[in-house]
Amino acid sequence: MRTKKDTLEIVDLLKKEYVVGECGLDFTEPWQLLVAVRLSAQCTDKRVNVVTPVLFEKYPSLKHLSLATVEEIGEVIRSCGFYNSKARDISLASKMLVDVYDSRIPDTMDELLSIPGVGRKSANLILGDIYGKPAIVADTHCIRISNRLGFIKSTNPYKVELALVKVVPPEESNNFCHRLVLHGREVCTARKAHCERCCLQEICRKIIK
Repeated sequence: MRTKKDTLEIVDLLKKEYVVGECGLDFTEPWQLLVAVRLSAQCTDKRVNVVTPVLFEKYPSLKHLSLATVEEIGEVIRSCGFYNSKARDISLASKMLVDVYDSRIPDTMDELLSIPGVGRKSANLILGDIYGKPAIVADTHCIRISNRLGFIKSTNPYKVELALVKVVPPEESNNFCHRLVLHGREVCTARKAHCERCCLQEICRKIIK
């Protein structure tokens, strides 16, 4: 397992390599991030960023979105894949946010998890990017790189989240995860780890058993 000292070094190396650590999904309003992250399940951010401008132009507020039918939403988001289940969740979520939260996005984990289509990964992203709270977004890149770097030996998202919470400084956690996404796309990919051009190669070789 990695120590806090190791983690600080990893954090610093990633900050130097990826100066800007931010969410890859485009949004201007908090509710738009909630919708975009639901669409991103098993879909690339690039594709989501093509679809959401059309969706948000057609439905410029949560109120407008809540009045749309599942079929209408599905037609717009079809290219994101699994559009029937995503459209259903987006419809239910928008209605709940309008009726229960007066179109406000909740700022607690428990409340966010009560919203259709929102899991811990989505909730943490919202807590970090919208409310600036410490949050570990255990997505596929985070899980893969955390295992390769020796933070944990598990593919369980919640276990990975808990392992990182113990060692990553709270104020760094959100952007740290964004940088893991960038690193996972460009260097430490699922298909192959390009160690020869990795900014973490030296510390990665010193994995603590």
